[in-house]
Formats: sequence, structure tokens, C-alpha cells
Amino acid sequence: MSVVTRNNVKIIGSAAEPTIVFAHGFGCDQSMWRFIAPRFAGKHRVVLYDHVGFGQSDLAAYSPQRYASLQGYADDLLEILAELNLHNVVFVGHSVSSMIGLLAANVEPDRFSHLVLVGPSPRYIDDDGYRGGFSATDIDELLESLDSNYLGWSSAMAPVIMGNPERPELGAELTNSFCRTDPAIARQFAEVTFRSDNRADLSKATVPALVLQCTDDVIAPYEVGAYVHEHLAGSELVVLAATGHCPNLSAPDETFEAISAYLERG
Repeated sequence: MSVVTRNNVKIIGSAAEPTIVFAHGFGCDQSMWRFIAPRFAGKHRVVLYDHVGFGQSDLAAYSPQRYASLQGYADDLLEILAELNLHNVVFVGHSVSSMIGLLAANVEPDRFSHLVLVGPSPRYIDDDGYRGGFSATDIDELLESLDSNYLGWSSAMAPVIMGNPERPELGAELTNSFCRTDPAIARQFAEVTFRSDNRADLSKATVPALVLQCTDDVIAPYEVGAYVHEHLAGSELVVLAATGHCPNLSAPDETFEAISAYLERG
């Protein structure tokens, strides 16, 4: 099967360099970039795709073994870039896709010119001298909730992740996105995501990066963004006024402007 079909790859915009590749976060699909990606298409070729198991990807291609770690998703990204013969791309990853992009760039750095990491977290569980935002018990309970009542968990957690309670339509959209996902796939991806520890991978990176940190983000608090910036050589940290964990939906103008300004500087 072509990787383009497997990952529902879509290409828009001109052929102008650099190509910008967008990757979505947990329980979502490429539509989460619909307010931002088209705005780059006037000057750049833009590539969007769905992680296997999400959106319009080929669900039959999902393998619990391949996707038992984030490296499986990083390998998919590298396959997409190879299939499209892309080098020196700007990779824009939201949430867990930030680490997926970092892992891919560490394997084949020549494929990337810059990384844009939106709400990244190298580890979600608190550790000695490190605040990830969750205790180990928190994650155990989260995964138990996914096992017992996925739809109920989605309805309760999606609005919290989104933030911006004064705009309930945003939380409803994320809830609906979660609920469209196969519960078994979502459960494994949640475990892979929330139990991951990619702190050591930060120091291996050679690709320049922009870290976009949201205000009042319950998934990746400020200390996490600051940690990523501190341990990622050649990175810039920009704290957005946007609240919550999904500025691509809640504050697309600010997010677009921050990415555009970074690329102009770079």
C-alpha cells in the first residue's frame, strides 16, 4: 500500500520551498490544521496527513506492534517524506506529534530545516526535579477511565484539554473527534503518549526549533515548554496569549503569526 494512501496524505499550495508538513495530536486528524495550513499554501507547498488509526487513514494498516512506541509514528513520517522526495521541510507538530517530529529529525536530520513544536511535552509524568503535569497515579486513572468508558472519558476530558470554556463549541469539536476514533487504538496511543519519556532525545537534536507554549495548558504546563526550550539547542520559546492546549483551533491567528514570524527570521 502506498504511504500516501495509508496516511491520507494531502498536498496543497504551490511548489515553493520550503515544504511545510503538519501533524496532528492525540485523537485528532489533519482537519485540526484547517485554520492555519491553507494560509501558508500561497507561498509554500503544504503537506497534511493522518496518523495511522486516526482520521481517514487506513485503519487496516494499524499494528499494535509497530505503534507500541512513538518511534513507529516517526517512521511513518520519514516514509512520507521519502515517498514525496522531501528534504529541508518545516515540520509543525501539535502535542504528541512534537515528539514524533523530533524523533524523526533525530534519525534523518537532513529531511528537516526547522521544527515547530506546539504544546510539546517530552514526559507527562512528574519526576525528581521535573514537572510534567501528572502523577503516575493520574495516568493510571486516566487509562482506567479509557478502558471502562471511552466515550464518557472523551466527553469529560476533551473540553478540559481544549480549555476556553467560554467557547464550548471548541470542546464539542474535540469531543466529537475523540469519539470518532476506535477506542482500542485510542487507548494504546494514550498509553504510548502519556507513558513516554523523550527527555534524553532533546539533547540529540540538531534541527533548529520553535517551541510554542500556551497559557494555562493543563496538558503541557509552562514548566514543560521551558524545559523543552532549555534542553533543545538552537530553540526559541514563544509563550502565546492563547489558553488551553489547542491554539490551532482556539487562536489560529496568533498561532499562524508566531509560525510565520519564526520562518521569516529563520
